[in-house]
Amino acid sequence: MFVLWGTLAGLALWLELVYHFSGFGWTMLNPFYMIFLIVAWSGLWTLLIGVLKKRIKKIAYYVAIWLPTVWTSAQLVYLRIFKQPLLWEVMIRGGGDALTNYWRETLVGILKALPFLILLMLPAIAIPILLKWYRWRMPQFRSLQVMRSLVIVLVGIVGSVMVMKIGEIARLEYYEEYSEFYDPLIVAEEMGVLPLFHGDMTDRLRRLIGDWQRSQNRTEYVPVAARPTDAADGLPEDGTREKEDPDETAGPEPTPEVPEPPVIRPHQFDLDYDLLHQIADNKHQTWLADYIQYQVPVTTNEYTGMFEGYNLIFLTAEGFCTYAIDEELTPTLYKLANSGFVCENYYVPLWSTSTSDGEYINMTGLIPDGQHSMRNSAVNVQPFVLPAFFKNEGVYSYAYHNGELSYYERHETHPNMGYDFKACKLGKKLSEEEWGDKIFEMEQPTQWPASDYNMMVATVPEYVNDERFHVYYMTVSGHLQYSFSGNAMSSKNKEAVAELELSAGPKAYIACNIELDKAMENLLEQLEAAGQLENTVICLSADHYPYGLTDEEYEELAGKDLSAGKDFYRNTLILWNAGMGEPVYIDKACGPMDLLPTLLNLFGFEYDSRLYAGRDILSDREGLVVFMNRDFVTDSVIFIEKGDITTWLQDENGDDIVPDDQKESYLADRRQEVKDRYNFSAYIIQEDYYSDVLQAMIR
Repeated sequence: MFVLWGTLAGLALWLELVYHFSGFGWTMLNPFYMIFLIVAWSGLWTLLIGVLKKRIKKIAYYVAIWLPTVWTSAQLVYLRIFKQPLLWEVMIRGGGDALTNYWRETLVGILKALPFLILLMLPAIAIPILLKWYRWRMPQFRSLQVMRSLVIVLVGIVGSVMVMKIGEIARLEYYEEYSEFYDPLIVAEEMGVLPLFHGDMTDRLRRLIGDWQRSQNRTEYVPVAARPTDAADGLPEDGTREKEDPDETAGPEPTPEVPEPPVIRPHQFDLDYDLLHQIADNKHQTWLADYIQYQVPVTTNEYTGMFEGYNLIFLTAEGFCTYAIDEELTPTLYKLANSGFVCENYYVPLWSTSTSDGEYINMTGLIPDGQHSMRNSAVNVQPFVLPAFFKNEGVYSYAYHNGELSYYERHETHPNMGYDFKACKLGKKLSEEEWGDKIFEMEQPTQWPASDYNMMVATVPEYVNDERFHVYYMTVSGHLQYSFSGNAMSSKNKEAVAELELSAGPKAYIACNIELDKAMENLLEQLEAAGQLENTVICLSADHYPYGLTDEEYEELAGKDLSAGKDFYRNTLILWNAGMGEPVYIDKACGPMDLLPTLLNLFGFEYDSRLYAGRDILSDREGLVVFMNRDFVTDSVIFIEKGDITTWLQDENGDDIVPDDQKESYLADRRQEVKDRYNFSAYIIQEDYYSDVLQAMIR
């Protein structure tokens, strides 16, 4: 019995050590929880194998050896490709998509990890051979062996519970990361694959139970316009707003010495807080009701309504970063990035479901909750996203993607937000008969990645002659792999980057983004030809930095060391209109979760600033960028949770912005604010809480 248990426990420990070293190097590993879980799980397998009969016993034995080996190997390959652990949500909901669309990346990931994959598989090959060599036979358990196995399992369970209980009582960091603020990447790095598996299954079970409970209590609510009804009074039936004739409305000339001050008012709806608390049926909903009620709303500012009545084209650019911008190679991106609103401290964090989560935070102003937040939101009401506000003014919302219609289930998520969503390919899950009208025709749609330029040529004519429009694009030309053999757009633009003194990866990255630049150039040309350029706002943000490059390649592309603070995630926001004139420079820390509130303010929509995790970039609020692992950047500090690394920022005189006697309380307040915004975002999606807000809106 002990030989069987020892080989299984030893195998699990070996897998953990190889995974940790190959995935994270010589970083600190907290082994206690992992070891007790290994004791428990190997004890369970031992008990199962011991009580089974003959042939089934042997099958269970090989499953116990190869299942964790294959799982750990898959985790390592996935980590190498996506910089994130592989979770069950991905396996269940996105596994087929990943195999179909990322087979090239998977092959590259396997090749890069091959030496470590061999190390992972060695014990699974060697253990059966050695046991057979020594003529060891798997035991058939009697009562004594069963009792011993149960004791081992009990020791593992009690030990793991005690480790977590000690962490809870002592408020140790690992407990918070695992139980209160579950971060898969940190758990994988600091605790191991088995704790990741255990935590992932626990988290998924919790979500399934919560979904079932909500399904039992949910009342169907019809989504209504997010704007209060009195805000639409006086609009014509088509929802458009006519410009007033200045000759008819002009009053006496104001006295130059005494200009009329702007009216400052809060961005908030009139909510019935008593009702909001009455309809709360669990602690999360009660927490949300309190949080919204006592949040201080953001106020209007000098830019409020600056683009009222304009069109909006909003793009999430695949793998985009500042270093794709070059005055000669990508001149359109250069022009857009260096005029309009120029955010000098814009960060784009990397989230668990990289592109989909990047879209989610861009489009909702909420922090992703675990993995596949966008997919999970498809069953929730979405009354406070851009299409809802534009619809209230009679404006149609389009969305396009030069990839598969079904990928990440965008055919469900984007229409749920209010977009008429189309793609250039159908995807294997959908039938031509039902979904064929949602495919737009473009040149070479099967290229990988497809051309952003071809997408613009094909789609802009559909809306450019509308009186007013809102359009969303998810681009794909900047997708990994960054090589001239594995990326059609890099190959297409290879000649343009031939003279660059860079290695192949960075060259290929710039080459594929030349296609994005061509797309933006064509977009501006079509807008200008239709007379729509002056009254159209362009907003472009990345979904994530190009993690398809190695860290060394990314620093080569940047031409500098990026190890300080959160420099890897520094990026560029494009927020531009042709009629702006001189650029507006903004030095506050900001990120994608701030985009939606910023756009709502610029377009003069009546919205509630308390219903988002982000804040209007142009407001007087201090900037705050939140990262997946609870790191954050403000206008005063860069904080790295792992190791409590704090970098205090300085003013123009070289003094710390936060005085020494206030630093401790400032940091504590910001850390709590980060937790609150995370919890707020998680509970909003988990509880479908905007349904409650709609009920509580006083009209």
